Amino acid sequence: MTKEEQLAVFKKIVSINSVNDNEGEVADYIASLFKPYEGDDVKIEHVAYSQGRDNLVVTIGHGDRVLGFSGHEDTVAPGDLSLWDTDPFHPVVKDGKLYGRGACDMKSGLAAIVVAALEILEKGEQLPGKIKLLLTVGEELGNMGAAQLTKLGYADDLDGLMVAEPNDDLHKITYACKGVIDYHVTSFGKAAHSSTPEKGFNAIDPLLEFANEAKAALAKFDHADPILGKLTHVITKINAGEQINSLAEKAQLAGNIRNVPEYPNDMIYDTLNDIVEKLNQQPGVHLVIKYTFPESPMGGDPNSPLLKLAQQVAHDQFGIDAEPVTSTGANDGQEFTQSKKEFTSIEMGPGTDTAHQPNEYCNLDAYYQAIEFYQAFAKAFLSVK
Repeated sequence: MTKEEQLAVFKKIVSINSVNDNEGEVADYIASLFKPYEGDDVKIEHVAYSQGRDNLVVTIGHGDRVLGFSGHEDTVAPGDLSLWDTDPFHPVVKDGKLYGRGACDMKSGLAAIVVAALEILEKGEQLPGKIKLLLTVGEELGNMGAAQLTKLGYADDLDGLMVAEPNDDLHKITYACKGVIDYHVTSFGKAAHSSTPEKGFNAIDPLLEFANEAKAALAKFDHADPILGKLTHVITKINAGEQINSLAEKAQLAGNIRNVPEYPNDMIYDTLNDIVEKLNQQPGVHLVIKYTFPESPMGGDPNSPLLKLAQQVAHDQFGIDAEPVTSTGANDGQEFTQSKKEFTSIEMGPGTDTAHQPNEYCNLDAYYQAIEFYQAFAKAFLSVK
């Protein structure tokens, strides 16, 4: 493919508005690119998550050794459009950068792994193994597509996974991530005039008790992981009351926890559930807790063979000395590595620090380089005996 053709794929994917929805259109477009090659060497599978939201799995080649490439099709919302210099869904190239929503996170990496695979097919190269593209929905809202594909067994044959998330234009490799737990607590009370509080029950009071107890309990989980550091816990949302002279009939709060392997998700759930259960023993108290975006922490090894191979290819082919790093954020690899087969996942892709920002962009030199890197990395990985 020419650079113009490579750029056209990138621009088309960015132009599709897939803000937390509509990933099916992205999947359909990418599937159409592989359709001419479909047959014994190429398998294309749409895996519906819901109406208009399709994951896409493309498997290329034959052999026992399998390398996965992961990319998500969704983006976050563009936010205040007045802060954008251009339409976020009409990609613009300026000064060697492509601007648009998702240009960095992560339609640059998504396009790069797609184009890399297409070029392998275009050249008629026979690989000593398989490449599997795992293209997902709902990553920004909780890795929903990756969780679905994992449960369906699509990662059970992987020997390694490259997640093409932006990582300092290929100069960093993420090998471990903290877990994520978002929790929501609702307190139910009984409304009454504030001058006669004995006639009601203020839903705010037990919610405040929960907040204090949760903060104290989670503060005891203070051992630092040698790679990922300490667990963090922040209460980020509180909503309660209708007006100042009425007892609150309902009160809600939400918190975010980033945990480490020493304190797995189940331990966090047990801790918070015990607080709710204890408080609910008090007269009039009715608390309900629910969890969203639960993502287990993913440990890792900065000296794993997969990471070392990525470093070697980046250095030998492109003169890049990629630095192993950890992350407090989540990625689809944390879901895929919960498959039946154990394998290593790393994160390495084009893009810098403009994800989720107005005027998001990707350096096109990094995008073109990523295409070459993914091809070289796939050949090196599948050639390992």
